[in-house]
Amino acid sequence: MATERLSSILSHVTGGSKSGLNAITQKHPDDVVITMAIRTPLAKGGKGGLKDTPLDAMLYKILVEVLKKANIDPQMIEDICLGNVSDAKAAYYVRAASLAAGFPNTTGASSCNRFCSSGLKAVQDIANQIAMGSIECGLALGAESMTTGGDRLTRPFVDEILNSGVQDAVDCMQPMGQTSENVGRDFEISREAQDRYSAESYQRAEAAQKAGWFDDEIVPITVKVKDPKTGEEKQVKLTKDEGPRWGTTYESLSKIRPAFTQFGDRSTGGNSSQVTDGAAAVLLMRRSKAEEMRQPILAKFVGATVAGLAPRIMGIGPSLAIPKLLGKFKVTLDDIDVIELNEAFASMAVYCLNTLKLDHKKMNPRGGAIALGHPLGCTGARQIVTGLSECRRQKKKILLTSMCIGTGQGMAGLFVNEQL
Repeated sequence: MATERLSSILSHVTGGSKSGLNAITQKHPDDVVITMAIRTPLAKGGKGGLKDTPLDAMLYKILVEVLKKANIDPQMIEDICLGNVSDAKAAYYVRAASLAAGFPNTTGASSCNRFCSSGLKAVQDIANQIAMGSIECGLALGAESMTTGGDRLTRPFVDEILNSGVQDAVDCMQPMGQTSENVGRDFEISREAQDRYSAESYQRAEAAQKAGWFDDEIVPITVKVKDPKTGEEKQVKLTKDEGPRWGTTYESLSKIRPAFTQFGDRSTGGNSSQVTDGAAAVLLMRRSKAEEMRQPILAKFVGATVAGLAPRIMGIGPSLAIPKLLGKFKVTLDDIDVIELNEAFASMAVYCLNTLKLDHKKMNPRGGAIALGHPLGCTGARQIVTGLSECRRQKKKILLTSMCIGTGQGMAGLFVNEQL
């Protein structure tokens, strides 16, 4: 059964399909397009530049930058959707921050949460509203302060769930580190393979940072940072990601102790995503509206989809979501130019790379969450910002983004770069 399913998956993603590629690259007045995609620098959770910047402050700062850079009357933006995982007050914060930043009270605001795909889900929410004619222009955000929050449960599930006899339901309680060890053990992904993959992620991020590739996607922000020893506050301008550790090698990573010893010995702090704070913004509108307002069209939003799987191996979610999405639009991996696949853990990244037979040169050319960090609600939007920037640099067209999702899901998004 597993062999048949894998064969079915691979049949969707190998080979070529000119008709599908031609269809998604055509331009129509009712297309949903992206006219701006920016993000803050990503800062180390608990000790980095955003540790004293709570979620509402982070949202305010990026919303101010949106209005500065978009060159658009804020009244034209009809709705804002924020992807966020750990803050139950996120809907309050995004509404208040948008009003304070200069959006009128006629612009709506909401929050959504599908764990690590929340940023992409926010983009999908706004895009779907535009496609259905509910709005013509909207803003998707992804933001997370992991300094002040996380995605852990605060209590066990109720007895009705725990005693239901449905193991998948009970497994939704498994910590993410445990699911990573499950993937490594079940699919025989060695510690060495995970460390070698992670070293490559760090080295790519270092090379990209040194070359200035991130500069056109990052908006510098000024924040207050408190000295933990003296309590003194000072203003700091954040301009670059804090996650990349220059000079990281396989040898240095191989010396790091396992992080989840109660579950296994393959996942470490060096081959897992970093705890990170950050925010990203993606402005979307109908193509006809963008042309009417003379907005620069960066890309076309083609579509996104979600797939479910056993919670205990949630990390392999992209291996199901990607072929499902490509099948819907009759395109294949040969048609894809850049792949942004979230590196929640090296175990899942190596599995997806090998199982889908991805071209590693196309996947995370600037490094991924292992090197850059993984602010949970931000990542789905951040991948779009980074991926489109990389498409522009390479002068390539088709971007695929994907991520695993806690509780056993995967999500993927498809975009066409129009800035060649």
